[in-house]
Amino acid sequence: MLFQSSSQNSNPTKLIPILRNVIMYTLVFVVIYSVVNWWRKPVMPVAPNLQLQTLNGQALNIQQLSQDKPVLIYFWGTWCPVCRQTSPSVQKIAQTSDYPVVSIAVSSGSNQDIQQYMQQKGLSFTTVNDQEGELFSNWQGQVTPSYAIIKDGNMVQGFTGIQPAWVLRLRLGLVNFS
Repeated sequence: MLFQSSSQNSNPTKLIPILRNVIMYTLVFVVIYSVVNWWRKPVMPVAPNLQLQTLNGQALNIQQLSQDKPVLIYFWGTWCPVCRQTSPSVQKIAQTSDYPVVSIAVSSGSNQDIQQYMQQKGLSFTTVNDQEGELFSNWQGQVTPSYAIIKDGNMVQGFTGIQPAWVLRLRLGLVNFS
């Protein structure tokens, strides 16, 4: 018979092992992803320089900025293919939330190079140029994109990888409850 009825095709005993495997592999992936993310996350230096200068030459004091609300620090690079996917989420947070966002462009060229890149990509979040990657190195950064959430001058969360805007917003919101 060319076509079988759906009752003959869907055998629940065949679906249970498949479902069990999907759940098992998903759990293994989540555990491995979490361990790798924990290992690669940025680590705040003992005596961090929280007074920075933006691409536009404005002084930026993250210690002071983080007194009222948690601040999202976003380490990224114009050369980073994953950052091309995550920067729009960071842009959305910067535009639509009350949380301050400070991005640090790691080894991405001159201020003019970064501004031109940001203009082409429609990005307008506050950006600091870490031209030599020294700031990222001081934070023990290993991969981009990396993130840190600073509250009252202290890092309360560090993480890496692709983060949708809703996850970033959730992480920032949960800081207020911890």
